[in-house]
Amino acid sequence: MLLDEAAAEAVLRRAASVLLAPPDGRFYERLPLVRRALLDLPAIAARRALAAFCDHAAAEPESALRAHHARTFGPRRSLHLLDHSGGDARRRRRIRARIADVYAGRGWRIGGAEPPDHLAVVLEFAARADAQRGERLLARLRPGLERLRAALAQRGTPYAGVLEAVRATLPAPERPAARLVLADGRWGGRAGAGIPAVPMQARGPEPSPPAPEPSPHGTAAADSARR
Repeated sequence: MLLDEAAAEAVLRRAASVLLAPPDGRFYERLPLVRRALLDLPAIAARRALAAFCDHAAAEPESALRAHHARTFGPRRSLHLLDHSGGDARRRRRIRARIADVYAGRGWRIGGAEPPDHLAVVLEFAARADAQRGERLLARLRPGLERLRAALAQRGTPYAGVLEAVRATLPAPERPAARLVLADGRWGGRAGAGIPAVPMQARGPEPSPPAPEPSPHGTAAADSARR
């Protein structure tokens, strides 16, 4: 089954959210499901990057991957995107509260202790709750995403490929002001919504994967991972 463009973006974002999680027992239970779900996507760079990370994670010793995840996403390379976007702590708290309001407006509750700007949380919201609002959040958080992506690439970690795949699902920035909107704490301006970034390419049909299990990052009324 070849997915349409919106469904492909949802699968990519959902897969990236799972792959960015700490490599615990639940991570390894879901890893083969993610790998199989990626087979429904066209042969694009984002799919290849996520599939390559799946293969790396499956081949790497579990203890080594856990240690690498802990070293990679320390305080200097946090998955909390606002930590990379400038501004003082009070401003970041205000913006996080506004993001939480967006989630609440869609009935989305964050599980665990992650803040609302945690990349995996935003990706899950975009994939499973509200694609349009989720993409706008990702676009507005893009300065932090780009800085984190660059830091991971400089470090040479396989996680850089996951961030590259996330970046590929986003629309191209319209202008510098749209990219910097979070750097000074303002929410004005558009973020290039509606520009497709995952080109569909013809490929043969693949077997349909089983439905992924519920996510630890959040729950929503619409709980489909690939709608």
